[in-house]
Amino acid sequence: MDINIRQHIINNFQGDDYEALRTAIEESIKEQDELTLPGMGVFLEIIWQGADEDLKQQMLEIIKQKVNEKESN
Repeated sequence: MDINIRQHIINNFQGDDYEALRTAIEESIKEQDELTLPGMGVFLEIIWQGADEDLKQQMLEIIKQKVNEKESN
């Protein structure tokens, strides 16, 4: 069986408006459901591919800061 998780996730959200995308992201974070992690990874990949270098640097800084905060707890 050949399953393309990326394409499946993209297909599930094609045609959704901004509010539906935002809700999916916020609910995924709120529920901390491990099953949603692949979808969040696909979203990050899409963002990264569409980002310029400044936005990529900003994202890296946020990730580093938040990871370091988690280490302190």
